[in-house]
This record gives sequence, C-alpha cells and structure tokens, in this order.
Amino acid sequence: MELVYHKLVSVNEAVDRAWSLLSETGWPKADSVPVFSSLGHVLSDPFYAVVDSPPFDRSVMDGYGVRSSDVQSADEAHPETLRVVGRADIGQIFDRGIAQGECVKIATGAPLPRGCDAVVMVEFTRQTKDEVTVYKGVSSGENIAQAASDVSVGDLVLRSNKQITSRELAAISAQGTEKINVYRVPKVGVFSTGNELVPSGAELRVGSIYDVNGPAVSALLREMNVDSKFYGILPDDEKLVTDRLLDALKLQDVIITSGSTSAGFGDMIYRVFDKMGKPGVIVHGVKLRPGKPTVIAVCNGKLLIGLPGFPLSAIMVFHLIAKPLILRMAGLETLVTPNNVEAVVPFTFEAGKGKRDLVAVQLVQSKDSVVAYPLLAHSGSASALAVADGFIDVPEEREFLREGERVQVTTLNPALRVADLTIIGSHCLGVDRIIERMANFEVKAVNVGSWSGWQAIKRGEADIAGTHLLDEKTLEYNVPFLERIGLEGRAVIVRGYSRKIGLVIAKGNPKNIKSIEDLPRDGIQIVNRNKGSGIRTYFDLRLKQLLGKDFLPQSISGYTYEVKTHTAVAAAVSQGRADCGLAFEAVTAFYPVDFMPLDEERYDFLISRDRLTKDSVQRFVKILGSEEFRLDISKLPGYSVLSDTGKTVSRAA
Repeated sequence: MELVYHKLVSVNEAVDRAWSLLSETGWPKADSVPVFSSLGHVLSDPFYAVVDSPPFDRSVMDGYGVRSSDVQSADEAHPETLRVVGRADIGQIFDRGIAQGECVKIATGAPLPRGCDAVVMVEFTRQTKDEVTVYKGVSSGENIAQAASDVSVGDLVLRSNKQITSRELAAISAQGTEKINVYRVPKVGVFSTGNELVPSGAELRVGSIYDVNGPAVSALLREMNVDSKFYGILPDDEKLVTDRLLDALKLQDVIITSGSTSAGFGDMIYRVFDKMGKPGVIVHGVKLRPGKPTVIAVCNGKLLIGLPGFPLSAIMVFHLIAKPLILRMAGLETLVTPNNVEAVVPFTFEAGKGKRDLVAVQLVQSKDSVVAYPLLAHSGSASALAVADGFIDVPEEREFLREGERVQVTTLNPALRVADLTIIGSHCLGVDRIIERMANFEVKAVNVGSWSGWQAIKRGEADIAGTHLLDEKTLEYNVPFLERIGLEGRAVIVRGYSRKIGLVIAKGNPKNIKSIEDLPRDGIQIVNRNKGSGIRTYFDLRLKQLLGKDFLPQSISGYTYEVKTHTAVAAAVSQGRADCGLAFEAVTAFYPVDFMPLDEERYDFLISRDRLTKDSVQRFVKILGSEEFRLDISKLPGYSVLSDTGKTVSRAA
C-alpha cells in the first residue's frame, strides 16, 4: 500500500518547522573571511568605523592652500599676491602653519596645513619664484574634503544582516579592515526528476517534455547570489536517486528537487528524503494551490526540499518556502518579507475555496492605480512564468475576489526596495544605535543638521528629524520651534535623551583654555560646526552672552572654518589643526583629546503627524523608550536618558 499524504500544513507552519530544526544545528553559521572574498556574503555583526574617512582634512585639487580671508575678493581685475612658504605633498605633513599673506603649494590628496581653510585651484593662479598671484577668490572650506566628511569614527557604517555588494565592499575597504565577520552562504544542489524530462537541445520524443524547473530554479538561486550546482535530470529510479542525492549531500547544505513529490504510483521523493538522515521528512503536503505536493526534510542539519513537478507550482513554492529558508540560512532574515505592490482587481473571479490560492498576475498601470490582471493558467504552464509580474496570495477562507478590490501583489521580479523609514536631521551616535535595532526595516539616515531636518519634515520629505535646536528667548530645546516654523498641528516632538556638550581641547590643554571667553586670544585656532546644526546655535548664543552683542565672532581665528560632524571637530584638535572646538563628549571615546563640559543639550525627534501610524515609525519610538536602548546608550560618554525618553512632549491641540 502506497503512503498517502501526511497531514497537510500551512505554508507558515512548514517554514517554521524547518527553521526551528535548522537553527538548532547552528544556522545561520558565522565565519570570518578576507574582505576581498566577502562579496555576496551577509554581515553577521554591525560594522562600525574605526577611523574617520577621510582621516584628515585634505585638498581635492592641485593648487595653493590659503587663508580664505586673504583672497576672498580676488578676481581678474583685482588679483591678490601671496608668499609661497613651502609645498604640501601627498602622504606628508607640512611642518608649519601659514600666517596672513602666506600660502602653501599643495597637491590633490595632501593634508591641509595648519592655518589653511581653503584651496585655490592652480588654474586660477600664476607663480613667479616664491610668490603666487591669485585671480579668483575662494570661501572657507572650498576645495577641501574635511576629516570625517564621509564617515566619522564610531559611526555605524553597515548594519548586521547587510548583504555585501561592491558598494559595501568599498565602505569596508575605506576602514582598512583585513577580515570581516559574515554568515556562510549555504551551498545548494539542484536536481530535476522524471522519466519524461529531457534537457534543452535534445530530441523531444512523444511523451517527453523539456526540463523547465532545473534551469529556472538554478537561475532563481543565482539571482539570490547563492552558490548552486545543477546536477541534471534523474530518472524515476529510487535507488539511483537515493545514491545521487547522498553523494551530493556530502558537498551541499541544501538539496532541491522537482517532481515525484506526490503520494501516487511512481512518486518516491518523500521516501528518498526520509533515508537521508535524522529527523527526516517533516512536511509532506501543504495547504496551497498550486503547490500542494511539496516535501520538506531536515537531515543531520541539512535542508531538503522537494518541489512539485509542474513549473508554475514549483516556482510559487520556491518563493514561499525555499527562498525564505535559504535566505535565513545565509543570514538574510531582512529579505524574507516579499516586495509587495498594491493593486486593484479588474474583474470578479473565484479564488481560495478551502486552500491558500496563489494567483499569478500581470500588472498594468492605469491612470489612478495599478491593476492586477489574473493569469488563469494551469500549474503546468511554463509560459505563465515568462509574463507573470507577481501573484496574489488569497486566503483559504475566501471564495472569490471582487472587481475593484484592492489587493497586495508579491512581485517575482527583483526590485529596489524603497526605504521604510527616512530620518533627516542632526547626526547622532544614539540614532545609529536605534537604527541597528530596526530589523526588517530599510532605513535611510541623512545627516544635514537640525534646521535642515525641520525643513525636511515641513516639506514632507522625512518621517523623523533628529534635532537639538536651542531657542534663544526661552533657552528651551526644540519645542518652541513647532509654532515658529509652522509645524504646530502637523508634527510632534518625542523626547530623546541628553548629551553633554563642551570644548574639545588638545591633550594637556597647552593653550590653557579655561572657557569660551578665552577663544578670542591671539594664537588660539578653533574649528567650528556648520550653520544650522544645534551645537552651532548654542555656540553663537554663548558667544553673545559672554562677549556681548557687539562682539564680532569672526574675529576668532577659525570661526569661519566649518565642519559637519562632531568627530571632525575632535579630529582637527587631535591632529593639531585647531586648538579647540565645540562638540559632545562622546567624541572623547575615539580621539586622544581633553573635554571641558559646558552644558547638557536635549536631542529629540520631530515626527510628522501623518507618519505616526507607520509601522517603522512606531518601531523606532518603541526602541527609543526600551530598557535595552537605555542600557546601550548609557555606555556612550556624556549620554543619558531622561524620565520621559520615548514619550511625546508636544502634541497638536
């Protein structure tokens, strides 16, 4: 008597059963590989920057390093002449600074000498002996790549579970890392079974068909960047099939077959799989149409999947069962969720009726929406695979789909995933810690300063803005700007945390700097933050308070030289290009500098009101208020959570 189907299970139950057993045997399995061999792998750990990129301020042009104030008004009619005091070359540190009226000849990529805050392109100069005539003025920071303008030390460069492409490889290489921790990509062996199958190019006899599943499944695996081998077509010979699969299993982590999965005469895959190892077959038959005759086994820590023989059934089951399991084995948990497109049904048709129904569709763009036209083809149809854009997953309790009904279409074609969460605003290490915990969400963070973050929210470009703007009148952070910028009723502020801010000073404080009041002294060179950043607003306010409204802050040497990150401030100080600058205390964990605390600022999150119900936004806020995050962020110097961290501190009336 032939074995009939085991108890039918749902697709989710089938995947969960298999993954439970595979994870017990160590999947996903971590490994350390050379960076040059990491392409296609998935990071098993988050990758943080160990150096600033670039690690120093450098020229991006051949020309002359100057003080911008010396040449800012230069033009063809009114050139400026400077004395050339030396040459700054690539890979070398120029051993002196420049004074007023001096400049340094500099090569592209060379470190910027002390006192220089801009580079004049050689095309706009003429040198005679030890003097150069400048015919075009430059502004502070022009033609300079500032330290940490790409990545700051301590920044989250890549999240764990990130697949390494050429772009990620470039970011890792910029850090000088020799090896990287990744998950091992499982090796997959593919077989087709059936006496009726012949390979492409062979004579098609009566009763024979060309093998579709072998090439198609192998191509799907290549699209996933999985190492696979197609072993060819096997006849319906149980002993031969058993022997060939056992041989392949010695070299492969996963075996995928197609055909011979039912429980009828001649179908044998469920018996063969059960001989491969323990525990053997765990699923035989799923509540799915097409795709009911599916077999899953786990044998001695290896995965075996028997796909149905009909091509449409085989590909559907691959997407719902094989692909999620292989991605999880490779550490790509975040890619398990399929890409969906919302569409409408053009006419009423039957679907479901007791089984989970996968309806292949073509997507057509109409004026107002995307329309999903069903391909009412047989599960043996190979041509349907060529034209199908995706499928509608219809629950078993449905009887039909109605005309005009909105549905979710799972796409079959690889597509760029749009960010689930966009954060624009001030750079912060705490934000990186939250992003790392945003599993299953694609997050884009753009660090442009607090003020720009507020404007991005106002224009509808961001979900969340990180902000630490100080109101000069009330000395309160962030909340007063809701009314001032016109976002009252359109956005709310969720309390973040506090950060100690102060003066980053050269180790040992050789210039004996005791407060902001000392900065105008001769011989003190500062490095400043960019306009629009919260800490720049604080700095300018303190200058007015301490030095008077009539004081010209531009008289402080280096005031006009702006950098975009806190670690760029620390880099300039530690490398001797500046004596001090304002930043938050956390940078002292990455650079050998001293820190003089001045105050504590509030770093909050401005959230567009119409985005509050987004899953990604809710997840962000939940992480912010979690105990896990509180413990993690307390490890950063100068950071501390507040009694209302993670709670809304302003709300539209």
